[in-house]
Amino acid sequence: MIAPEALFRSSAGADIVLVVAATASFIVTIDGPAGTGKSTVAHRLAKRLGLEFLDTGAMYRAAALEALVRGIDPADGEAVAQLVREIEIRFDWRRDPPELLVDGRAVGERIRTPQVTTAVSAVASNPRVRAAMVVSQRKIAAAHRRLVTEGRDQGSVVFADADVRIYLDARPEIRARRRVEQLRSKGIETTEAEVLAQILARDRMDSSRRDGPLVCPDGADVVDTSDIHIDEVIDRLEEIVRRRAGVALVESRDAAQAATARTAERPRRDPNEKRA
Repeated sequence: MIAPEALFRSSAGADIVLVVAATASFIVTIDGPAGTGKSTVAHRLAKRLGLEFLDTGAMYRAAALEALVRGIDPADGEAVAQLVREIEIRFDWRRDPPELLVDGRAVGERIRTPQVTTAVSAVASNPRVRAAMVVSQRKIAAAHRRLVTEGRDQGSVVFADADVRIYLDARPEIRARRRVEQLRSKGIETTEAEVLAQILARDRMDSSRRDGPLVCPDGADVVDTSDIHIDEVIDRLEEIVRRRAGVALVESRDAAQAATARTAERPRRDPNEKRA
């Protein structure tokens, strides 16, 4: 755990004070199978609540893409896990939505191709890879402490003590239709039959794997999005968050603002000043 105030040295030799308020942490997890709209919903909910958005599914896709680029078999769990430990997968939080970077390079829509979709199943089902990803995701949450994070094991494994845990679901044929529309809007052609087969196969793999299986976290609020417009889904999720943890949400916001103010007011040492 980072101390409430930690002193670091910059490359220029200046002292930089990082102020982290322990009470500033607030996490909402959204889990569910592929095609339920988790990424879109999580991004919009985060904006509405004044939180940041973590797309963990994109992180697994980035690992699968990098494995393919480097000629690593996606099914080679140890090799892919080592790859995840060696590369830097992070987000540029200045962009909206946050831009995914691998070793400083934006991956863009390359992580959404059918080839990556096929490869990511093997990558995400491997326990060594998942263990490495859990470390990466918790590091991100340590630096960005007020998050809406989406995935398949966020509320059950990665952030089991999250303030609010939500599980999204939808009928398979609805999920396939949505994914096809999403892909076509990005210039990627496919068919509903092909995507439905991929979704059903992914469901079986995700729910049966030993580590971090796709399950509805204990105590999570379940929302079926099959016949609900996305605006209504966002409204329902906001109501859930404010009902379950509205006070904590406000307290985390106030603590984060106070920490930012203290950091801004802290006098900085002149980099040219001689140190004792």
